[in-house]
Amino acid sequence: MGIIDCHVHLNGYRESEPFNIGSELKKLLRYMNICNVEVAVVLSSYKVTSHRPSVEGLLKTLEKYENIKIVAGFSIENHSFSDFLKFRGWLQKGKLIGLKIYCGYEPHYPSDKGYQKVYDLCVELNVPVMVHCGDTYASDAKLKYSHPINVDEIATDNPELKIVICHLGNPWILDCQEVLYKNKNVYADISGLFSGPSDRYYEQRLVLKIRELLSYTSKPHHLMFGTDWPISDAKPCFRLVEKLNLSKRDLDLLMYDNAQKLFSL
Repeated sequence: MGIIDCHVHLNGYRESEPFNIGSELKKLLRYMNICNVEVAVVLSSYKVTSHRPSVEGLLKTLEKYENIKIVAGFSIENHSFSDFLKFRGWLQKGKLIGLKIYCGYEPHYPSDKGYQKVYDLCVELNVPVMVHCGDTYASDAKLKYSHPINVDEIATDNPELKIVICHLGNPWILDCQEVLYKNKNVYADISGLFSGPSDRYYEQRLVLKIRELLSYTSKPHHLMFGTDWPISDAKPCFRLVEKLNLSKRDLDLLMYDNAQKLFSL
């Protein structure tokens, strides 16, 4: 079975160490080969630093790799209207397959008016917007902006907009569950659930919560596989999927079909 990992990065997360995008790409390709990942979706950051390449830099690095796609991170604070127009052009040409906003990392709710042009563009070009929800990698981020319940407002106000709640909104998976149940235009990925040490009890809790989500929402078509590599180790992500004991149909939807359809891959 082929796999689509809809949530990976090509950033350097150890600021004290030198960053080389070519080396990170080799690691990503190795992970894809070992784990039978047919397509990986790279999400760019909301800012550009020596350890976080620009969208333009990612496009140049990945132009020869048809099985690695890019979703561009958009920032209210760090991107100009000129940047937005570049994103629009790349989306129109199929060089990008979606946009992402980083609520929590930036102090803005998804309903901030500064994001509306992102939503309008995604509707116009029929691509999804991914929304960071739940816990954050940075301790200076503000969690009130990343709560998954905030997604309900933009889903209701933009019914044609395809929205992905990243990370199941963990630890607010129950709230993510309700947003998915209520809004047919909302999806979620299971990435980033293992960004730190985990134990058997934590894994069991995740299994129970995801099974409950699938039972409550009756929407196996709206859940997608992702790892948040390299922040998260891929091994527990695959182990989690195995422990869900899904039917072949639902497993295919989770691991491949849902993302293929949503991102038009």
